[in-house]
Amino acid sequence: MQELPAQLIRLNATAHSKNDAITQVAGLLATHGYTDPAYLQGMLDRETQANTYLGSGIAIPHGTPDTRHLIRQTGIAVLQLPQGVAWGEGGETVRLVVGIAAASDEHLDLLRRLTRVLADDALVERLSTTSDPAELQRALTGQASTPTPAAPATPALAHTAQVTLPNPLGMHARPATALANLVKGRGAQVRLSRENGESANATRMMEVLALGLTRGTTFTVSSDDEATLRAVTDAIRAGLGDDLSAGAATPAAHRDPDWVPAQIGAMVEGVPAADGLVVGLTRQHAPKAIEVRDEPGDPVENAAKLDAALKAAAAELEDVIADVGARFGADKAAIFRAHAELLADEGTVQDAVAHVLDGHGAAWAYRQATEGRIAQLQKLDDPTLAGRAVDLSDVQRRVLRHLLGIHEDSAPQAAGPVILLAPDLTPSDTARLGPDSLLGFVTAQGGPTSHTAIIARGLGLPAVVAAGSGLLDVPDGTPAILDGQAGRLYLNPTDADVQSARERQAVLHEQREAARAARHQPGATADGVRVEVAANINRAADAAQALDAGAEGVGLMRTEFLFLERDSVPGEAEQEAEYRAMAAALGDRPLIIRTLDIGGDKEVPYLGLAREDNSFLGLRGIRLCFERPDLFLPQLRAVARVAKDHPNVHLMFPMISTLEDFRRARAILDSVREDVGAPRIPLGVMIEVPSAALIAGELAKDVDFFSVGTNDLTQYTLAMDRLHPQLARQTDAMHPAVLKLIALTVDAAEAHGRWVGVCGGAAGDEVGALVLTGLGVKELSVSTPQVPGVKAALRAHRMADLRELAARALAQPDAQAVRDLVRAGGRA
Repeated sequence: MQELPAQLIRLNATAHSKNDAITQVAGLLATHGYTDPAYLQGMLDRETQANTYLGSGIAIPHGTPDTRHLIRQTGIAVLQLPQGVAWGEGGETVRLVVGIAAASDEHLDLLRRLTRVLADDALVERLSTTSDPAELQRALTGQASTPTPAAPATPALAHTAQVTLPNPLGMHARPATALANLVKGRGAQVRLSRENGESANATRMMEVLALGLTRGTTFTVSSDDEATLRAVTDAIRAGLGDDLSAGAATPAAHRDPDWVPAQIGAMVEGVPAADGLVVGLTRQHAPKAIEVRDEPGDPVENAAKLDAALKAAAAELEDVIADVGARFGADKAAIFRAHAELLADEGTVQDAVAHVLDGHGAAWAYRQATEGRIAQLQKLDDPTLAGRAVDLSDVQRRVLRHLLGIHEDSAPQAAGPVILLAPDLTPSDTARLGPDSLLGFVTAQGGPTSHTAIIARGLGLPAVVAAGSGLLDVPDGTPAILDGQAGRLYLNPTDADVQSARERQAVLHEQREAARAARHQPGATADGVRVEVAANINRAADAAQALDAGAEGVGLMRTEFLFLERDSVPGEAEQEAEYRAMAAALGDRPLIIRTLDIGGDKEVPYLGLAREDNSFLGLRGIRLCFERPDLFLPQLRAVARVAKDHPNVHLMFPMISTLEDFRRARAILDSVREDVGAPRIPLGVMIEVPSAALIAGELAKDVDFFSVGTNDLTQYTLAMDRLHPQLARQTDAMHPAVLKLIALTVDAAEAHGRWVGVCGGAAGDEVGALVLTGLGVKELSVSTPQVPGVKAALRAHRMADLRELAARALAQPDAQAVRDLVRAGGRA
């Protein structure tokens, strides 16, 4: 609740009419900068539409929704009328007039307090006659305040900057949540504006989502505080918590299904959302429509109902967050944290409260406040952002259930797990139903980037979305085969096709189990040529999971995550503890630590780095470390101290583009090693820019190993920003130009007795793993879940065949031709 300064309380006043009383209380708000004087007319108009008398001699006049723009900041004013004034046609007498400038959802707090006041006749009498403003302050805000200067009008948002959104999925719910929390924490005002004139308060998630900001959209950020503007724009450029290296979410390239029935009869085809092949019976699932009738009543009672429902929904979401986090991990739980932010959206709650104060029922008011926002999201051109309408519908249904006392069914009624068919599913449906009741699901609507699809993948359920309305005509109990990888639902298959599908299931299961069972075998080709398969991880806590997956070491420890996930520079001792824990967890397995790689797509707001128009071509990686020895030297000391006790520690420098870069970095490290008494540390460089590959022969004389960062090498070779919304899908590391640079690096390394690893995305792609191995790469460092599959792919091929395949790949015209060649098994 806003503070109630003494200047906004007028004691022992008189009013000759209701309009006079409203004029006086509106004058208090306007005089002290809370409203424009024209807001008075909105308060008078509201009174002609609905009586604002609450009871027990208290009234709460406030403006109409169309005058809300005249509110400069949230506040209340109190006019005490000991003699009373006539109010309404029912003969009511009002002695306390509480005028509201309703710019936020703080109505609810005030109404809860007024409800308690109304229930206490003695308190009402005392407040109506007291000569101490502190009594009114305590009753209405819970605290008394000393007189303060008149509140100034909200200043103009004088500071502006333009930013381009880097997030692969656009400004969806999770980054919007991070933005709202950042702005709320700083207490300043921030608006986002598009060129078409649309704008949004950064703390109101629904307004921000409705802007439809997609990857590559340039927009204006405005604030009344310059430091806040810098913090916000830096956070936006850094992705607001999104993984910017993931690439744009684009539909997978079309590929023929690995399995099809021999006699295809009726088939429903949609968009693949989660892989898997299952056989079972269909079951239609359409949640009961929630009927909402407007049931006008006492505004205070309805406000209390709404408040209770919002609190119950929030508590329920906390349970869901904990459950989903425990079962599927923090990334899936973040979906429901975004739901919690949607639930608390200031603008939505404010509109619902305004409807309640107009005399409408709580359920009707909340539905009215959310329906328009859902429709607005559905109209957005970007499918990912339009998909957030499902999230808001999920939140809406949760609140309405609490308001109307409706219990949600826990699972479809069937004898066993079914293939669920539905118009659409919400994330809550998917998490609640789960694998005990589902074999998989198909929806008529939705998209592969929806939160529902993300949860399905976490559950291991095959899923197909956007299959069209004809899906809803499939009768319950129809035998079917669902192929999530192909995006197809085969209806009424023959017995032979069911048997064939089950055989294919067995093969897939065998492959997965075989890969998992053999995950601890050394990485090698079918003829025993060793290729080490390691993991890319960020923290020591991830090491155990990587080792359990079969990783033979850590091929890339991204130390920048020690800097990214906080608001201050990690100290030398803290870094040493993290590296030491990682080295100890790996035992004698290699640990390759990459020095700080910040810049480009990874920004750290608290470092105060200057903005660059071409950040991928500016101060990033080793270049930044040279400019910031305050960051570089403590990190090198921490690594050197750990290396004294753990000989498995290796170090590599990112963004090396010249021989001088490497020699300068090595000289700094050597000086640090001498200071701490550390032994020589195996030293490598990242091959991320074409110049490094072209001088690999010179570098190989000085380094111990190379590690190819295929994501960056591809973008620099093809001159295509891997974060660009139109170009990202073309930045394929299988392009022959990129492969030739890798081959050049391997040849230079072998000539000097060095080895080459790859820690970029191509190493975890089965096609990439085979081609890279054929080129002579000795280590593939991949994400933890990819380790068993990459090892299994290598075991299925002889090295001689992979060398021939790689040689032919270098002669292909483009990346797609390379992929087609590999999938065809190298056949002409």
